[in-house]
Amino acid sequence: MVSEEDVMKKLGEIEDPETKIDLVNMGFIYGVDVDDGSVEIEMTLTSPGCPMQKVFISKIKEGVSTIEGVEDVEVNVIFDPPWSPERLSDDARKELGME
Repeated sequence: MVSEEDVMKKLGEIEDPETKIDLVNMGFIYGVDVDDGSVEIEMTLTSPGCPMQKVFISKIKEGVSTIEGVEDVEVNVIFDPPWSPERLSDDARKELGME
């Protein structure tokens, strides 16, 4: 059975090419819902016009689909609440020299 932990682990392998920090540590993932083999992910980006939106959605669907038991992946990009640097993990802050 697919778990939220499995999905978050896989999302932690997908990096923002600009920062080289994964989507989870960047604070882009707002939620994961697993219902049998269906996975729904709510995520955000630094801005609504982010040129990486399609790339991230594609990488997420491709990566999460490799988890045993996953049959469908839906990615919803939302901007409420908006992303801010406060969403960065401590590790991401260190990596970006913010601490």
